[in-house]
Order: sequence, then structure tokens, then C-alpha cells
Amino acid sequence: MFVKTPLITKYFYPSLVWKKDTDQKKIWITFDDGPNEKVTPYVVNVLEKFNIKATFFVIGNQAKKHPELVELIINNGHKIGNHSFSHLNGFCTNNNKYLEDVEKAKKYIDSDIFRPPYGKITPFQIKNLKKEFKIIMWDIMSWDFKENISSNKIYRNVINNVENGSIILFHNNLKSYKNLKNSLEIILEKLKEKEYQFSTTW
Repeated sequence: MFVKTPLITKYFYPSLVWKKDTDQKKIWITFDDGPNEKVTPYVVNVLEKFNIKATFFVIGNQAKKHPELVELIINNGHKIGNHSFSHLNGFCTNNNKYLEDVEKAKKYIDSDIFRPPYGKITPFQIKNLKKEFKIIMWDIMSWDFKENISSNKIYRNVINNVENGSIILFHNNLKSYKNLKNSLEIILEKLKEKEYQFSTTW
């Protein structure tokens, strides 16, 4: 269970954005999946409370169901990214089907950044998607979606590993909702205390 993305993974996929190169105290907060009627308003409200902007990688079929939640995200000053239409695993999906699924999501997600579901993507898929997207990964996995993980463990996963340029992965789905309610505010509060700035410029 890696919290920090292993260097060997970054080595094999050097064209993907794993971390931002900066000597400033800037970090990138990201949320995958959704939008969801219960979770998205909660996350947006917490971010508003701390005056933090984040990037939401949303799923096309969810954006189709809840265009008002996509608007909520955008109207609150956050950035959205393409997370495919059907949340397909790139390692287990025919290349053409995978690319068509991402293309389908574009009808509901106007963005030039993409994050592959599960972080699984093949070199062929990368080569084709890089023609129109910057592909954003992460260097810190909060593990907020994991059942039976303590809020303290999620907190330590983020706070003990954050550094300049970190891209932190949280989730915007029901599986993570309870863990987010128990940990998101204290994590953001600590990051503010450490005087990090929060960017959505990719």
C-alpha cells in the first residue's frame, strides 16, 4: 500500500505529471470520481471554509447525471478534469474502447487535463491522449477510499509526506465520504498552518 508514488513507477512513465516542479510552498489538491449528490457539496463547502481551490477529476456518466454539480464545482472557482466516461481500467480495456470512452466524456467535461481511472494507463493510450490532454497523476495517495482506515492514518499519509509540488489524491465518492468527514478538515487546517498555497494551474 504505497502512499508516496514509487520512483520506479515515475521512471517508466516520465511523460505523466506525478508532481509539480517548484521551490515554492505550493501543492495541488485533487479529488477523483463523482460528482455525487451527497459528497460533492460537502467537499465544496469544506474547501470554501478554508478558501482553498482544488481540481476535481470527474466521471462523464456522473457529470451527465448531475450537470448542476459540475456547475457547482466550477462556479466555486475549482478546476475540473476528465476522468473518462465509464471509469475504465486502461490495463484491462481495448485501446480503441478506452480512447472512445475518454472522448465520450468530453461532451460533459470541458477540460484539457485527464487522469486515468485507478492510475492504470498503457503507453499506447498515453501517446494518443497526450495529443490533447496533460495527463495528471499524483505523488501522495490519501487512501481515503479504504474501508477500516483510521482518520489519523489518512491524516498521517498526507501530512507526513507533503512537500513542495505535491499532488494529493482524495476521492469525491460515497466510498470515501465517511473518511472525508473524519479527516478532510483537519488535514486542510494543518496544510494551511504549514503555510502551503493551493494551486489549480497545471
